[in-house]
Amino acid sequence: MKIVDVAEFYADQGGGVKTYINQKLMAGSKAGHEIVVIAPGPTSGEEKRHGGRVIWVPGPALPVDKRYYILWREKLVHEILDREKPDIIEGSSPWTGGWFASRWKGDAVKTFIFHQDPVAVYPHTILGKLMSYSNVDRLFYLYWRYLRRLSRKFDATVVSGDWLAHRLAAFGVHNPLPVPFGIDKTFSSTDRRDPKLRKKLLEELGLPEDAMLLMGIGRHHPEKRHGTLFEGFKIASQKKKMGLMIFGDGPFRWLVERQAKGIPHLKLMGFTSNREELANILSSVDYFVHGSAAETYGLVVAEAICSGIPVVVPNSGGAGDLADPAYSEEYEAGDPAGMAEALLRLVERDRQTMVEACTKAAEKSIGTMDDHFDRLFMEYERLLSQKKNKATADTV
Repeated sequence: MKIVDVAEFYADQGGGVKTYINQKLMAGSKAGHEIVVIAPGPTSGEEKRHGGRVIWVPGPALPVDKRYYILWREKLVHEILDREKPDIIEGSSPWTGGWFASRWKGDAVKTFIFHQDPVAVYPHTILGKLMSYSNVDRLFYLYWRYLRRLSRKFDATVVSGDWLAHRLAAFGVHNPLPVPFGIDKTFSSTDRRDPKLRKKLLEELGLPEDAMLLMGIGRHHPEKRHGTLFEGFKIASQKKKMGLMIFGDGPFRWLVERQAKGIPHLKLMGFTSNREELANILSSVDYFVHGSAAETYGLVVAEAICSGIPVVVPNSGGAGDLADPAYSEEYEAGDPAGMAEALLRLVERDRQTMVEACTKAAEKSIGTMDDHFDRLFMEYERLLSQKKNKATADTV
C-alpha cells in the first residue's frame, strides 16, 4: 500500500504527533508499505526519513507556537496527492489537514486520524469544576456538529481505543475505528528497578529510605492538572511520609512552578531527553500519579504499569481507561481531595500484589506500537478491499 498522511502538526521540534508519525514511517517501511508525509514547513522540499518520505509545503510560522507552521496551500497539497496517487490518504487533524485531505478528488480510502480531543483538553479542564463533563460536551455542541460534518467525508475515523470510539460514536462521529495504541516495552520493565537509585532520589527529596517515592510525568500545560496533583500530594503527605518528583516542561512552566512553591518534599525535575535514565527512575519509584483526563491514550501511565508501578489516575480519559482495581486507584478529575484519598488508599494496599498485577497487565492488556501498526495496516487493507469490492459490484 501507499499511505499519504496530510499531517498539519508534524514538525521537527514537535511532540506526540511527530513521535507517532516517525514510528509509522518506520513501521510502514518494515511492513513493505510506502509512507509519505505531507507537512507544512518554512520552505518547500522533500527528504527521505525513517524509511519513508516527507514532503514539505511552505507556510508561515504558527503565531502561538513557532515550532509549527501553518498548512494553508490546499492547491499545492492536492497537486502532491495527484502526483503520489495514494491507496490510503490520512487527515491527521480536524483543521486544514483534515479538510484538505477530505476535499481531494482522487480515488483512495480516506481516514481521519483523531489524535486529540480538543473538548477534553480545554473546556473539560477549564469548566469541569463548574459543571459535569456531559454538560460541557453539550455546551460545545457546535464543535461536535463540525466534527460530524468533517468525519462524514472520510471512510473511517481512527481512534486509540474502544472507550474513545464509544465517546465519538455518541456524538455521531462517522465510523470510529479503534486501533489501540501501545508502548515500547524495552523502555518499560521491572528489570530496571534499582534500590540504590531509589534511596538516592529520596535523599534528594530530604527523605529517609522508608518513605514512599512518587513520580509523575507531563508537559507543563493546564490539561495535565499539575495543581490537582500537588494539592492532593500535599494533603496525603501530611498523613504518610512521601516525596514526589515531576518530570516535564512546557509553555506553562511559570504556572507549575507557582503551584509547586512551598510544598515540602516536592521537586520539579524538568525535561530530560535521556530515555534510559527516565526509564530507570520510573522503574525505581514506588507509585505513579497522573492528573490529565484529556489524553486519547495514557502513554506514560501505560509505561508506569509495564514498569511494575501501581498508579493513581483520574476516572476518565485515556489514563482512566488503563486503570484496573488490581493495581490502581481512581479519583474524580480535578479533585485534589479525591486524589489524596485515592493515593492514601493505594499506599495502604499490599504493593507486591499490585506489582504482580501490573506485570500481568503488561503481558495481556497493553500492546506495543508494533501491534498498533500491524492492526492499522490490516484495517487499511480491509477498507481497501471493501472499496474495491463495492466498485466491482457497482460496475456489474
